[in-house]
Amino acid sequence: MKRTNFSLSESEIPKYYLNISYYLKKYLGKLPDPPLNPMTKLPAGPADLAAIFPMELIKQEVSLQEKIEIPEEVREIYKLYRPTPLIRAYRLEKFLDTPAHIYYKYEGASPTGAHKLNTTIAQAYYNKKEGVKTLIAETGAGQFGSALSLACNFFGLKCQIFMVRVSYDQKPYRKTVMQMYGADVFASPSTKTEFGKKILAENPNHTGSLGIAISEALETVMKTEGSKYALGSVLNHVLLHQTVVGQEAKKQMEKAGEYPDVIIGCVGGGSNFAGIVFPFMADKLSGKKAKIRYIGVEPTSCPSLTKGEYRYDFGDTAKMTPLLKMKTLGCDYIPSPIHAGGLRYHGMAPQISFLYNEKLMEAVAYDQRSVFQAGVDFARCEGIIPAPESSHAIKAAMDEAIVAKKEGKKRVILFNLSGHGLLDLNGYDKFLHNKL
Repeated sequence: MKRTNFSLSESEIPKYYLNISYYLKKYLGKLPDPPLNPMTKLPAGPADLAAIFPMELIKQEVSLQEKIEIPEEVREIYKLYRPTPLIRAYRLEKFLDTPAHIYYKYEGASPTGAHKLNTTIAQAYYNKKEGVKTLIAETGAGQFGSALSLACNFFGLKCQIFMVRVSYDQKPYRKTVMQMYGADVFASPSTKTEFGKKILAENPNHTGSLGIAISEALETVMKTEGSKYALGSVLNHVLLHQTVVGQEAKKQMEKAGEYPDVIIGCVGGGSNFAGIVFPFMADKLSGKKAKIRYIGVEPTSCPSLTKGEYRYDFGDTAKMTPLLKMKTLGCDYIPSPIHAGGLRYHGMAPQISFLYNEKLMEAVAYDQRSVFQAGVDFARCEGIIPAPESSHAIKAAMDEAIVAKKEGKKRVILFNLSGHGLLDLNGYDKFLHNKL
């Protein structure tokens, strides 16, 4: 039997987070434009962020260090599930009849079934160290909310989650998972905040958005003593924490005896894409592997990279955040209620927006039905039911493999399977019965 899993030992779990800003500064000579205070239009400083983030995360947000050490307490919890598997998809290759070699990094092996735990463990740790009692956050499809709930449980923190209403209704067991770990969960827009009440007064059946849920979480932080805000994507420190994924993948690809020609990840806010890509992007920026391609995959219903404007915008609908320079559809944009709730965000991480604007990466967008078909094909080949978000990456990987077949060339493809879809079966059921 062919070897499909290229395992690492526990001692090979990364000991540091890799900072892409260091490489951008050193080799490209420039950085993404900084966040701005919306009142003064001057670069936002620590004082602008101190009300919602602990100081250590603020330092990480602006750091230009190449490496930031992972606290040992965080690495100990990582040992529950890291290193995660890198698997060669031989059966998918055979199904596609392609000369391409397809590998996937499987972050669904985490306790909560997705990559989000890589940052929530770190965020909960740093908040606990600074005396915070409660973390408050939004979640789209529920992966981040589940991961934050568990991390808060590990560190003895209270947790409140505002979950986008359409996903709250589509994925009821995500709420159950969060409650199992001890979190309070509210459908957003909610009656718990003034902004939520305003939205519901205008439209009692509003399906919600990540922008609205962020506003509700931030409003609650401002009114709750001893609390801070936690974020699942977009900002630099969150993307930084995810680089454990790509660092492991590089070692595992070495064991496989190959190096990727193309690396793929789905993109909503950008964290799982950054996690798999940034450690390899460091090689591209330094000139070691200049020809690697990087592809971010988004839904056609929320195409911030492929259709958004590159400009300053708010990260939330109520316009409470600093202004971020990013590819955006506008902070008032309400995506259609697709099942890939983790990709329904109006903007893209500033670092990824910058890379796209500098033509260091590519982006494609797919419709929901083609993505679900790719998820079904993958499940039937590899046995893993992927999250709808991850199925976007699968679709792009399959398309790249088909191009390799047409060209008659070997192509090494790596993608991040950022989470399993066992709590997304409602969507797959509708697809299989032509009701999607």
